[in-house]
Amino acid sequence: MSDNRLTVGNTAPDFTATTDQGTFSLADQRGKHVILYFYPAAMTPGCTTEACDFRDSLDALQAKGYEVVGISKDSPEKLAEFRAAEGLTFTLASDEDKSIQEAYGAWGEKMNYGKTVVGSIRSTVVVDPEGKVELALYNVKATGHVARVRRELGVDA
Repeated sequence: MSDNRLTVGNTAPDFTATTDQGTFSLADQRGKHVILYFYPAAMTPGCTTEACDFRDSLDALQAKGYEVVGISKDSPEKLAEFRAAEGLTFTLASDEDKSIQEAYGAWGEKMNYGKTVVGSIRSTVVVDPEGKVELALYNVKATGHVARVRRELGVDA
């Protein structure tokens, strides 16, 4: 497993990433709560479920001061297709070189259908307004994950 996993209180690594609509910089988000969720691949069943759950919860999350950013190794062009296909209204960031996922402990060995593989580890890291980790969840399941994040953050369902 990745040895870069973050825990509550760690400083979240700053990064700037290309998105399907420009760029996103974590440093520019100081003063805000940011939910960074890492997923393996756009337009796959589990990742679509998770993205749509975040989309459907976005108003409630934003009402409590949380911004959502989805991060995958997909190209900006693929992210644009994903946004259009699913009506996604939050930031989708491209991490084609996997450096962001590696910095956050969201890239490494995982079990996939009984085999050990190296790839994206479905994870969520919430960054507080000072740039510290507020919540870190690794090896999560796509279904029910957003509801768990909402519970952990005290965002009403």
